[in-house]
Amino acid sequence: MIHLLLKLILAHILGDFLLQPEKWVKDKEEKKHRSPYLYIHTLVHGLALCIVLQFDHKYWAGFFTILISHLAIDLIKLNLQNKSNTRRLFFLDQAAHLLIIALVVNSYEPFTLGLDSILSPFILLLTTAILTATVVSSVLMRVIITKWDLEEDRTEDSLENAGKYIGILERLFVFGFIVMNQWQAIGFLLAAKSIFRFGDLSKSKDRKLTEYILIGTLTSFGLAILTGMGYLYMLQLIKN
Repeated sequence: MIHLLLKLILAHILGDFLLQPEKWVKDKEEKKHRSPYLYIHTLVHGLALCIVLQFDHKYWAGFFTILISHLAIDLIKLNLQNKSNTRRLFFLDQAAHLLIIALVVNSYEPFTLGLDSILSPFILLLTTAILTATVVSSVLMRVIITKWDLEEDRTEDSLENAGKYIGILERLFVFGFIVMNQWQAIGFLLAAKSIFRFGDLSKSKDRKLTEYILIGTLTSFGLAILTGMGYLYMLQLIKN
């Protein structure tokens, strides 16, 4: 099952990403179903499928299912797409393609995914830890940091919600490093962030902004470290 799944995912990556130039994408977005590149892209995707499946005749039903559904999903996406939903439709488009692949794999090599496996202690613990490191920690950070309201840290040049997403990503990295027992990597991450924030610190006329940034950074890293250590501790309890 895994072997077939990997083959189909590889074909999808080759067809949808590696072998699809930006020129094709723009032309499809402009002309939609009238774009010749839409059908060329479908043929390229079909060729990638044939190669990874080694032209095995037993997979022809799955081949045509993936190919026709791929064209249909792309057409739906192109006709629904506008400036406000581009990112959302991209992820929905990819999720739909992967769902079709999973269904095709299941038709050839049935697999079961019951609630017992989804709600296993290991999955529940990992899910809880990731949500704690991202969503819960973001709320805690907001509650702690909003005690101080600095004009220096509010700028129209800043990307919307950039600080929130940077914090989430850095905590995920720290959590991952702890799980992999790569504590030294946390030091490199902290040093890298300090270098990028050096410009903000050097422009500050007093130490308020410096203290504000340090409190935020250390709090964020501290929450991620606590989450990672808590995850490892609970993991040992589950294993024992």
